[in-house]
Amino acid sequence: MGDLELPAGMATSVGPLPHTDPAAAAAFVLDRHPRLPAAPSLPGRSPLERRLAQAAWGVDGVRVMSDGSLSLDPLDIDPEARLGDPHMDGPPFKGFQGFVRAAAAAGLIGPVKFQLTGPVSLGIALDAAGMEAEVAFRLAASIVGQRARGLIEVVAERLPGVRPVVVVDEPTLAALHDPAFPLPVERALDLVSATLATLEPSAVTGLRPGPDTDVGLALEAGPQLLVVPANDQVVASAGALDRFLERGGWVAWAAVPTEGPVGSSVDRLWRSLSGLWCKLVQAGCDPARLRTQALVLPTGGLGRHHVAQATAVLDLADGVAQRLYDQATGLRLSAGA
Repeated sequence: MGDLELPAGMATSVGPLPHTDPAAAAAFVLDRHPRLPAAPSLPGRSPLERRLAQAAWGVDGVRVMSDGSLSLDPLDIDPEARLGDPHMDGPPFKGFQGFVRAAAAAGLIGPVKFQLTGPVSLGIALDAAGMEAEVAFRLAASIVGQRARGLIEVVAERLPGVRPVVVVDEPTLAALHDPAFPLPVERALDLVSATLATLEPSAVTGLRPGPDTDVGLALEAGPQLLVVPANDQVVASAGALDRFLERGGWVAWAAVPTEGPVGSSVDRLWRSLSGLWCKLVQAGCDPARLRTQALVLPTGGLGRHHVAQATAVLDLADGVAQRLYDQATGLRLSAGA
């Protein structure tokens, strides 16, 4: 895997924001997380900016309705068809477009986080909309691969100083062992792995599975960065996590809650994250790698929040990341890095 050469102790966000104006959303995220800004989506501006609506946009035989739901025209479905909007120029991507314009105008350089819906989650949505399962997953794999290549082309052309960190969003992986899951585990992981491989020559590849996904299982897909919930469930996967870190992987700790009372205490969130790391060290993880190969983000998107609430959540993420930065910098200095 090698050294990803990411700055230590960064904060970022998931993607969805509550804004309705793309320029305001871009300014917000560039201001809040200048070291690793996340290209936003704006579901409050339009339901077309919801995750699955964006993923299915431009696909022959799949109509994205005004409310963001999917409707099928079976006679027009072709799993080998070219994606109609690979560079995300259409109405579902106004937030993305506004961010790219703002980042280009600012001459942005360094890492920037982007998010793509993964082939398993899209395939399940197409299956639920009435598409035959085998066709649904073949089509989803093709769509996501084309979208991934289109994203890389947009970044290379319009943001030449940016190093994309592309996180594949696969919340449905949490249900991989459910008897009703429509794919064998190996096939699902292969689909995700193929998407990551499409991205890897040009981007840092990340994976954001559902919060209840087995960490060791998710790592089998081969991401360079894994989004992990900051709770005790991860301790059971300490061995797999340590091997991942030893290979040079990074963990994005989902350490700031976005549901229920958030509070205003960085101290409480930092103590919780530090306590989890102590348990992981006791289970065999390297304490230095846990801190030097880590970043912080909220547990979910902020599209259903008010701007003031989103600001508070990202302020907390910044505060936790600053504590992480201080520790990681100290560890690197003590090691002579």
